[in-house]
Amino acid sequence: MQRVAIDMDYVTALLAKLLAIPSPSGYTDEIVHFCGGELKRLGIPFELTRRGAIRADLKGRQSSPDRAVVTHVDTLGAMVKALKANGRLELVPIGTWSARFAEGARCTVLTDRGSYRGTILPLKASGHTYNEEIDSQPVGWSHVELRVDAVCACEADLIRHGFNIGDFVAIDPQPEFQDGGFINSRHLDDKAGVAVMFGAAKAVLDAGLALPVDCHLLLTISEEVGSGASSVLHGDVAEMVTIDNATPAPGQNSRESGVTVSMADSTGPFDYHLTHHLLAICQEYEIKHQRDVFRYYRCDSAAAIEAGNDIRTALICFGVDASHGYERTHSNSLRSLAELVALYMQSEPVVPRDRIGLGPLKGFTRQPLAPADGVE
Repeated sequence: MQRVAIDMDYVTALLAKLLAIPSPSGYTDEIVHFCGGELKRLGIPFELTRRGAIRADLKGRQSSPDRAVVTHVDTLGAMVKALKANGRLELVPIGTWSARFAEGARCTVLTDRGSYRGTILPLKASGHTYNEEIDSQPVGWSHVELRVDAVCACEADLIRHGFNIGDFVAIDPQPEFQDGGFINSRHLDDKAGVAVMFGAAKAVLDAGLALPVDCHLLLTISEEVGSGASSVLHGDVAEMVTIDNATPAPGQNSRESGVTVSMADSTGPFDYHLTHHLLAICQEYEIKHQRDVFRYYRCDSAAAIEAGNDIRTALICFGVDASHGYERTHSNSLRSLAELVALYMQSEPVVPRDRIGLGPLKGFTRQPLAPADGVE
């Protein structure tokens, strides 16, 4: 295997383009077209499911047991729940995120007639009117409303402008790329992961490296609402690595630097052998990394398993502070993760026996049970 150079100018430029495309879960067609165009530009063949999940193919020397790397292009967002008598819009969230992070956000309402700009505000937004009540009001989606940038003083005005219940609301990412490497933006989950995947694939192609087995690049469109990689796999995939965000915070071992390898999330442990294979790559090639366990977290791997796929899964992450809020990561973390993905693509299958679905005990894996050697 060869540790390839990652073109970080490409990764960050691609991330900026991805962030500029609104893609809340359920409204992902445009970003699917964009990703398809980028795959064509790189010369990577791909197919789409009916709803737009992408499966691209990097060919290897053999086709089985093949592997997949998965990220998701959909983001958090909101939807219009009601047209209010005061000419504003009631909202419900798309995905799981706090209304605390919605307060003050600029956004785009995507109506049947076209788009309108607006701002999400707490019900009591003016200190000149409500004084200290602006600080004592509750936090929650029933305590915010969307002020549209149109002359709307009542429900009839909203109807006249073409607003409807069920209109999608895309939240502005507000990206900021700093010279020191910090990247602040909403929706780094998981558009930074998409940029990492493309960066790793480009590096492998630019270096002309041969892969041992087929590697499928999967881009899902509904991870934030739970279904994720449930329908884009095919039966030959034996192992799947998810790229997503880690959660640096008190009580967690994740960081904004290096790679975080998740050992388990709220749906249970990830595959022992695939996870330790990735850890071994990090150790051999001196990729800075740490392990973590996520308590309130679900990724594409869970959707794939729950859909009945008999595959090994793992989760590798770039660090994101304030996940599902106004997020921050660092380019060093994206580089380290892209390096690991490129090395994983070059590695041999974790378990050769996985080329068969049902088979004999011979060749099945073992996990260590012997006592560890003592350390003086």
